[in-house]
Amino acid sequence: MNVSSAELREPQGPAAVVTGVGSHLPPRRVTNDELCSRLDSSDAWIRERIGIQERRRADTAVSTGDLAVEAARRAMRSAGVTDVDALVLATTTPDHHCPATAPAVAHRLGLGDTIAFDVTAGCAGFVYASAVAAGLISAGSARRVLVVGAETMSAIIDSDDRATAPLFGDGAGAMVLEAGLAGQDGSLGSFAWGSDGSLADAIVIPAGGARERDRRDTAPASDFFVHMRGNEVFRHAVRRMTHAAREAVEAAGWTLDEVDRLIVHQANGRIAASVADALGIPPERTPSNIAHVGNTAAASVPLLLAHAADEGQLKPGHRVLVVAFGSGLAWAATSLVWPPGITAEL
Repeated sequence: MNVSSAELREPQGPAAVVTGVGSHLPPRRVTNDELCSRLDSSDAWIRERIGIQERRRADTAVSTGDLAVEAARRAMRSAGVTDVDALVLATTTPDHHCPATAPAVAHRLGLGDTIAFDVTAGCAGFVYASAVAAGLISAGSARRVLVVGAETMSAIIDSDDRATAPLFGDGAGAMVLEAGLAGQDGSLGSFAWGSDGSLADAIVIPAGGARERDRRDTAPASDFFVHMRGNEVFRHAVRRMTHAAREAVEAAGWTLDEVDRLIVHQANGRIAASVADALGIPPERTPSNIAHVGNTAAASVPLLLAHAADEGQLKPGHRVLVVAFGSGLAWAATSLVWPPGITAEL
């Protein structure tokens, strides 16, 4: 029997309801001109090809965990809460290979012995983490979950690589989910998600892991940074996000014409625009912040949610479609009706 991923994940228990959002960006802005002083590129090319004017860079003393703590604190203030039952951190750039970063973040937030773990699904990580959090709530294992997406992509990007250096930025975003009723405003809908490991090397750090440990001392320095086959990623990102978005809309019982806001992972300006165009959703219903923050990987979706809420682009009652795509390859989409009373903490 063939069933969609959305049908397989229809919520059975309490629903996960958004009650707060927050974000944090490092203060340092890196302009295209600054990058181009060492790259064979130009401000005009970067703006035209990937839609970015500047991106944020964390100081080398600042880690993913540091960014996550700040975004998490702001999301908890937004929700008006001081404790949670679980913390799920989506990141591609953990503070260490071992241990996971989430427990240290939870400790710094004063959350005691709460459940805390990392999720790695590249730029789709935050939506994956939200699905896991919704599952904890649906199963009755938690009533309130803090979901964080945080990245210091500058730690894994070769500053001399023209394909990746202009693209990625650092930052963090977070969201509080609480147990509520399916169908109420703010409740996350079914998740349409999946992966394709046959293309695992389309976005990859070749060295530094268990697979290449015999080359630890001989691998070129560039193999310890992200490698990406841009054209191939573009093609799959548009196709997979479009398909997942349609699944999520169908599961919600909506039509695409009824989607008020499309929150699409800020991979690059052309990918986001292509997904919106394929879905028939006009630019005025597709918020974007990539021009000023770059591609922040797992932090992209929560940062955009927080920024759109703060700027009044997300209003109570808006039907919101969320979709992301990243390394793995992995993709995920869900839906919600934006709830009243949320003030983003930036």
